[in-house]
Amino acid sequence: MKTTPYAKPIDHLIEALTRLPGIGKKTASRLAFYILRSGLSEAQELAQAILEVKEKIHLCSLCFNLTDEDPCRVCQDNHRNKEILCVVEGPNDLMAIENTVEFKGRYHVLHGTLSPLDGIGPEDIKIRELMGRLRKERISEVILATNPTVEGGATMLYLTELIKPLGIKVTRIAYGIPMGGEIEYADVMTLSKALEGRREI
Repeated sequence: MKTTPYAKPIDHLIEALTRLPGIGKKTASRLAFYILRSGLSEAQELAQAILEVKEKIHLCSLCFNLTDEDPCRVCQDNHRNKEILCVVEGPNDLMAIENTVEFKGRYHVLHGTLSPLDGIGPEDIKIRELMGRLRKERISEVILATNPTVEGGATMLYLTELIKPLGIKVTRIAYGIPMGGEIEYADVMTLSKALEGRREI
């Protein structure tokens, strides 16, 4: 077994940090030593923030966004247009669109996309809940803001076939977003233009 020059608690911290997406061994080591150099109160604040988000964050019962209150702040906002619903893959996409300050409707978070090769079908994401909302609420337009990937495209087409028979207008965001790109990483201007240029499917 390979030994390291670090004490066991440091090794444990580095190993834990490498489990985070995009964090390799070198970056994990730098973060670990930054935490070690920090004061005890700063380290405790970081640990508390991680515990707090795990303990207090849950899904909104209406839109399935991440929230610490139910319904979430977006769903509670009476100034938003309740007739327009923007469907996104995940909470990160919702936040990216919110940052444009262009969209004034409400959201539905799918928490994934259809991916038969990975064994992800309609029952594995929030499609049943979406259809329930569309039958119950007075929605005039659904904007499908899935990512321009194979899975995002397949999910968009599947949802279009389900929603159109309800007599609801279905649009998708214009793809100023590059094919293969992800909404979460698009800049504000690109997202604003994509929302402005949405078109009916």
